[in-house]
Amino acid sequence: MNENKGDRPVEEMSFEDAMAELEAVVGQLERGEVALDASIALYERGAQLKARCEVKLREAEEKVAQITLDANGAPAGTTPVEGL
Repeated sequence: MNENKGDRPVEEMSFEDAMAELEAVVGQLERGEVALDASIALYERGAQLKARCEVKLREAEEKVAQITLDANGAPAGTTPVEGL
């Protein structure tokens, strides 16, 4: 894993970036490429990345749920979701 990537704050990451790094973390842990102490740190980073992905997915689901439909069932616009 690129050291600079692991230094980036998780809360600033997009879903795609967090997922890509999470996949890299899981790969390293599965292959046993790191010492025990580093594995613990990677596991903790992975947990943060997983939580970030869940937040971003929930935000996307809320946005999709706010799509309004016209009388024919076609998308007519969106209703803003507070806080997004």
